[in-house]
Amino acid sequence: MKQYSPDPAVNKSLRYSVLDGASYNAMLGLTQDFMAPFALALKASTAQIGLLSSLPNLALALSQLGAPFISERLRSRKSLLVPLALAQAVLWLPLFLMPQLFHGAAVWWLIGLFTIGSVLGALGNPAWGGMMADLVPAGLRGRYFGWRNKIGGMILLACFILGGASLQLSSSHVFFGFGLLFGAAAIFRLASAFFLSRMQEPPPRRCAEPWQPLREIKNISGTRAGRFSLFVAAMMLSTHLAGPFFAVYMLRELGFSYWTFVVVTAAAAVANFLFMGFWGRLADRIGHIKIVRLTAWLVPLNPILWLGGHSLPYLLVIQVFSGFSWSGFNLAAPNFLFEAAAPERRTRAIAIYNAASGLAICTGALLGGLIAPRMPDFFGHGFLTLFLLSGLARALASALLLPRVDDAKAADLKLSPSSPQFSPLPARLVPSPVELRLIETAAPFQPAAAGILTAAAVLPLEVKRPPEPYPPWPP
Repeated sequence: MKQYSPDPAVNKSLRYSVLDGASYNAMLGLTQDFMAPFALALKASTAQIGLLSSLPNLALALSQLGAPFISERLRSRKSLLVPLALAQAVLWLPLFLMPQLFHGAAVWWLIGLFTIGSVLGALGNPAWGGMMADLVPAGLRGRYFGWRNKIGGMILLACFILGGASLQLSSSHVFFGFGLLFGAAAIFRLASAFFLSRMQEPPPRRCAEPWQPLREIKNISGTRAGRFSLFVAAMMLSTHLAGPFFAVYMLRELGFSYWTFVVVTAAAAVANFLFMGFWGRLADRIGHIKIVRLTAWLVPLNPILWLGGHSLPYLLVIQVFSGFSWSGFNLAAPNFLFEAAAPERRTRAIAIYNAASGLAICTGALLGGLIAPRMPDFFGHGFLTLFLLSGLARALASALLLPRVDDAKAADLKLSPSSPQFSPLPARLVPSPVELRLIETAAPFQPAAAGILTAAAVLPLEVKRPPEPYPPWPP
């Protein structure tokens, strides 16, 4: 049995969290990529398909602004997480009865119930993130979440393949096939709720200030966590300019069969979970922000590489590269957010981060849909121009916004002087001996180069906090 911590209570809870993640990803694998096919089986229009894709994401993002208001008024975070999981499980049950229950309005009921279910699943995200940040020791977060995400990714992919096979086998009775998927999804979400209920959580650390989302949004650039949220939101908007159209490009423009499309898509998913362990171990050694900085310059290459060809071997290679780069970014970004926000403000920082990312995803997809038909051809394909634009926008976000995450003029110091993490003085940062030698060597020949080296040696200039103490467990 894998050991995560020498503390038996922590180790037991982290094991249950892995099982919770596996169950939750099983639910996603059986549902998230099959909602549009289900809507099509219900005779949904193109506009209704668009609403089914965009409305839940928009509602999910807006719900984050109310999540801290709810979670901070409860005795424990589990008292919010478990009921939300149970409610989401129940909402899967009526979906396969829609043709019989709702007849002509079945698609609208699907959009409504799926939107409500998405909101219920998202309302607990800030509380869950705060609980896990308190639960997982800081030096273990990369390896632990890398392992947890790897298990979840394998389960999600396996359930996606099983779900597709089930629909293929039941093609003559398609609603029976969807019923099997949604019924199994409800069972897995119930299992997720059970594993959540078995976890022990450290006492939540409360923020003395009342939750005011509009003020948090107004001052988002004044904290390190807020500036990081803006950077990630810009990356998500840039990514989803093109994200929804890779499938259209492969199926319509390149004429790929469904099987070829599945193979190319699955290559990125497989690489994603295979490299999670590598990124997790590396992040624990060198820090999550360094992984973000590295992968933030790899991710812009993903869509641009599609301009190099469309043979199956080539696309498989660049999809593996895509899975490699995104696995590092997606693992390190939330873990760095845990570090950037003060412990008592983590729930709020996660809520703002999720809301900004969700709104950016919706905006990017809508904007991409508007400009895609108007893109000039590149090598005979307008979508390739859109992919190039997406890659350049990602690079621009990395160049302009990522350096501001470590801006010393607006450090995240919303801590009281009595807080154990409070440190009124910035740490004295000096270049290392190797960096000093490089600066001395460059100075006589090129002052500008020496200045750049000096800046690189001392950045990020930030206020340092002592190592975060592990929260006390209840007796």
